Amino acid sequence: MIQALNKKTRTRFLRNLVITIGSLVAASALSFLYRSLANNTVNIAILYMLAIVTIARNTTGYFWGITASVASIIAVNFFFTYPFFTLNFSLAGYPLTFIGMLAVTLITSTTTTHLSEQTRINREREQMLMEAEKERMRANLLRAISHDLRTPLTGIIGASATYLENGASLSEAEKRQLIQNVHEDGEWLLNMVENLLSVTRISDKSTARINKTLEAVEEVMAEAITRLKKRIPGASIRVTMPDELILAPMDPTLIEQVLINLMENAIRHSHSTQPIECRICTRDNFVCFSVYDFGVGIDPDRLDTIFDGVNPRENRSGDAAKGMGIGLSICKTIVTAHGGTIEARNHENGAVFSFTLPLKDA
Repeated sequence: MIQALNKKTRTRFLRNLVITIGSLVAASALSFLYRSLANNTVNIAILYMLAIVTIARNTTGYFWGITASVASIIAVNFFFTYPFFTLNFSLAGYPLTFIGMLAVTLITSTTTTHLSEQTRINREREQMLMEAEKERMRANLLRAISHDLRTPLTGIIGASATYLENGASLSEAEKRQLIQNVHEDGEWLLNMVENLLSVTRISDKSTARINKTLEAVEEVMAEAITRLKKRIPGASIRVTMPDELILAPMDPTLIEQVLINLMENAIRHSHSTQPIECRICTRDNFVCFSVYDFGVGIDPDRLDTIFDGVNPRENRSGDAAKGMGIGLSICKTIVTAHGGTIEARNHENGAVFSFTLPLKDA
């Protein structure tokens, strides 16, 4: 670690040195060119001021900007003040000019360096906040996984144990019901694995970058419905969207997974026989997807934490647990990685889950 730190320090030092020397050499070259073309040295100090600002902005710490300020004053005196190629600070009025130029360059250098340092600190703070948010989401995801795995596995173990221990005394209808329960819990485990695989497609970089392509929203919606109906053949879904073609940058497989999760939640947990509605619209350079159900709605106490993957109530039923934990947590992870937002709220006849995606890639 110490060797890596020393290497990083050396690299930073060499980078700062190259920027400083390169900027001063460039300013000197431009100054000689300007003097030869304009035959005066009045505005040469401005060229060195620009070099100082460049150095202070692109180096770390105050040393390089201050050093460049002093070097610029000496260069102006040596190269562009009569008698040329001689250091002479005793000319009439020059000491005051020297002090004034030095003050201006030092103030410019320190101010620019301070702004640069402040920008770096803010960037590091944002990085830390982003990492903290990732850790919080990871912890919530692990809690959701632990609970959502336990529920179907308990059902599978219980049903299979009942069949093995009491198979001889069970009726064919009871046996079929046990097998049906095992089948449903197995399907739910498969759905959970698909969700987890979706999350692994998101890069683990701090910026959570994903591979986006320009996709037609209508086609992504249609594919999500097709995949959902393979899982729930009797699903009844109505779609409302504008007539014009809507294109948005996205990873279509991930967004399809979000839509499937939201639609499946609406079907399974609304306790309603009415069809669900999927509404798509554009607003302020975003495309908005909304999934409406017309059932019991969401407990108001859950609205603020519903995407965290954990239900604050401990006495949850198995059905309530399925899909309302890890599925929604993964939806938030995917949408956030796309630069969008997701929310849940109640309307007068049920609940609605909405998420947005930018129409232009940042």
